[in-house]
Amino acid sequence: MEIKGRLIHVLALQTGEGKNGPWKKQDFVIETDGQYPKKVCLSIWGDKYNETFLSVGNELLVSFDAESREYNGRWFTDLKAWKIELAGAETAAAPATAYKAATPAQPTSVATEFAVSAEGDKDDLPF
Repeated sequence: MEIKGRLIHVLALQTGEGKNGPWKKQDFVIETDGQYPKKVCLSIWGDKYNETFLSVGNELLVSFDAESREYNGRWFTDLKAWKIELAGAETAAAPATAYKAATPAQPTSVATEFAVSAEGDKDDLPF
């Protein structure tokens, strides 16, 4: 999943020692745009984050996974970020470019040919 928003808060870095060795967890809060903005807290584990992106005020595009687990009859949900990008001109242009490249040109030309022939043969319409 992806979410786009403005970084409004970076929480303290959490570290610890587990059975698999040392770990790091960074929590941060972004606020979405729109008529009803939402504040969303996400976590990123290990060395997957770039500290330069985590500056308050940056517009971010965050790819994440949502995961829930049960503990003592209660459910807890984590939003684990696995990729963080600045939501600038380069990021916005890339998906549009990829979409245009993946779209075949033939359906556009077929629709154009149909429109031209429909205008030229007004007497052949079925209604």
